[in-house]
Amino acid sequence: MSRHLNMNAVMYFEAVARHSRVNLAAEELQVSPSAVSQQIKTLEEQMGVMLFRRVKKRLILTEQGERFYHAASGSIRMIKDAQIRLTNQREYQRLMIRVSASFGVRWLSKRLSHYVQSNPDMDLHIDATSELTDFDKEKVDLEIRYGLAPPPTLYSQSLITDRVLPMCSPEFAQKNQGESPSELLASSSLIHTVKAEVTWRHWLQAKKIADVDDLHGLRFDRSSMSLQAAKDGLGVVLETATLAMEELKSRTLVPLFPDLGTLDFETYWLICPARYLNHTSVKRFVQWIESEANQHESEKQSILTTLGVTGSAPFQPEVISS
Repeated sequence: MSRHLNMNAVMYFEAVARHSRVNLAAEELQVSPSAVSQQIKTLEEQMGVMLFRRVKKRLILTEQGERFYHAASGSIRMIKDAQIRLTNQREYQRLMIRVSASFGVRWLSKRLSHYVQSNPDMDLHIDATSELTDFDKEKVDLEIRYGLAPPPTLYSQSLITDRVLPMCSPEFAQKNQGESPSELLASSSLIHTVKAEVTWRHWLQAKKIADVDDLHGLRFDRSSMSLQAAKDGLGVVLETATLAMEELKSRTLVPLFPDLGTLDFETYWLICPARYLNHTSVKRFVQWIESEANQHESEKQSILTTLGVTGSAPFQPEVISS
């Protein structure tokens, strides 16, 4: 017996076994009866057994043929079912994005509807964590990383240049009009986001404001909590305009010292192994988020200008003294 069966012959055998007639099987398969007969003969020679016996112009399965028919028909049915499912099922591409929780909630999630609508064939997974990605061990396609220095071993692209400034509730600003920055901050609760790159010490030294204890105040490990505390009038928060966009637009937070401008730095980076850029799913997402980031930068500048924020300076952590 041949070790490799002719699968075409198996299909012909299954049809003949169901119809018990060569001509009916040939009609279903849209081939000639002689072609069907030849395939049955080939299959019997390959298997070394008789699969049919002729009884009054009908082909009846032998005992060996009956056993083979049950196996063959089940396999063919499974193949046809799989074909139907694959034909009717849209082909989806999976894309895993890792992003910090604050950026994911306050920036990315508000824009994802645009992406989902224009990419219905994409299964998008968002992993919101501050943990850095080990691309060699984790199934992550792209990371949107917060920070100053992306690793040189990976592809990196600056996504957003952020602007950091002190903000407070409108009521807080109104109540403290006329005080100097030094006096106001020395007597107010400073709100800290502990994972932020730019700290109150950085900002105070960059703006040459002395006599303020930069360590006192409230501390939160999430930007959203820091911003909410400032909205509730608990003090002055030092945060990025990107994460505070909705509050600045609605005026639930306002710049406390608009004339002092902002500290600017490249905040969010697209990170992945360079080879991943060849993946269609990654390329499409990168193109989309670049467009969204450009629109965001224009809107952010417009809002800050409307609020009277003038001037900016690059954040230079290396010149900050302890």
